[in-house]
Amino acid sequence: MLQDDGSSSVTSSSPLQVFPMMSLSPSFGSSNQWLKELKSEERGLYLIHLLLACANHVASGSLENANIALDHISQLASPSGDTMQRIASYFTEALAERILRGWPGLYKALRSTKLSVVSEDILVRKMFFEIFPFLKVAFVVTNQAIIEAMEGEKMVHIVDLNAAEPLQWRALLQDLSARPEGPPHLRITGVHQQKEVLDQMARVLTEEAEKLDIPFQFNQVVSKLENLDVEKLRVKTGEALAISSVMQLHTLLAHDNEKKSPLHFKHSNGVNLHRALINQNTLGELLEKDMANGCSPSNDTASSSPLSSTGSARMDSFLISLWGLSPKVMVVTEQDCNHNGTTLMERLSESLHFYAALFDCLESTLPRTSLERLKVEKMLLGEEIKDIIACEGIERKERHEKLEKWFQRFDISGFRNVPLSYYAMLQARRLLQSYSCEGYKIKEENGCVVICWQDRALFSVSSWRCRK
Repeated sequence: MLQDDGSSSVTSSSPLQVFPMMSLSPSFGSSNQWLKELKSEERGLYLIHLLLACANHVASGSLENANIALDHISQLASPSGDTMQRIASYFTEALAERILRGWPGLYKALRSTKLSVVSEDILVRKMFFEIFPFLKVAFVVTNQAIIEAMEGEKMVHIVDLNAAEPLQWRALLQDLSARPEGPPHLRITGVHQQKEVLDQMARVLTEEAEKLDIPFQFNQVVSKLENLDVEKLRVKTGEALAISSVMQLHTLLAHDNEKKSPLHFKHSNGVNLHRALINQNTLGELLEKDMANGCSPSNDTASSSPLSSTGSARMDSFLISLWGLSPKVMVVTEQDCNHNGTTLMERLSESLHFYAALFDCLESTLPRTSLERLKVEKMLLGEEIKDIIACEGIERKERHEKLEKWFQRFDISGFRNVPLSYYAMLQARRLLQSYSCEGYKIKEENGCVVICWQDRALFSVSSWRCRK
């Protein structure tokens, strides 16, 4: 590329002004030394450019071009590099898997010897709990809402729809033992698909209840949430019922009749991003400002469409069945983001924002060489990214939605929002202040707690009661 005076525009301008105009070719990466000389921010922007180009090719069925893009990304991405390099590694893997799913025989053959180790899954979720404050905040807020709702009750039954962490209920047992009127008779019903997890919870909580001299019973229901028979919860007359759901309800949003084939998205979004690339200097600025360039569906059809467009008969039926149990309180923790868009482009853009924030949290907390960090990124966050990007139809479980959507769903199902108390908010803020990292924030939204990284909302905690 030469200017009118014959000088090279490449040597006199940033590479970012060049790569959006360059077409992908098999030899492109190996023939351009400037790729290796990109600064971290520039490399991050270029990786976003390549990811969007690759997603365009995947969605349109242009597999040869998708393969070239994947090859280029692999030269820059790394699961042990900086934040954007690590994210790009997992989004690349997700896009590749989306392609493979087009050949069921090939896909099944490549996965035929894959081992699923229950103990590893339990361990990595324990790491997530310990590294991040999100679940700790959710548990503190949930317990406070339950304590306030159960004031004066003598028979309390708690249903935990994701009974994976006994520390939450251990803390609640300790709080209940300190009640001026004395502790209630407490029954906890734990729902989980892995019996080993429920066995451990039963042992820990039974020992704690005996130590505190609290009448206690733990019931196990081994089941996936989607297959749960509400009758097995065995709610009894005279019990004050509380229900806790932590990052579970979104799995019920899949349509039974939804198409499994990849969906197309508008190419103009990619063009708009190319324009944004040459005007932004950092990854953070791009991810925040690309909404103005048409790359984020937050204010598009994905979030403003009628609830029925992403409705689920299974979700509606489940919430109505819970309403029929007449809980005094139901506390719900969910990812506060929109990963349930109908197109690949919608989900790619939204999930890039969300997981960039989570990976930034890890970057600020753990060294890049940390084995714990690598496991959480690969075995938990990476698998979620893969589900959001590679899967369609009933197979796509990680259908995270914004808090406003949950307000609509609960309202339709006969629930009303119960604003969380000042003391619950105070406890959440104090917990975050105990973390050395300053990026975590709490904000109140319509009486709910929203946990943020910087200004990016990541998780919400809301409280509900039956509207009679």
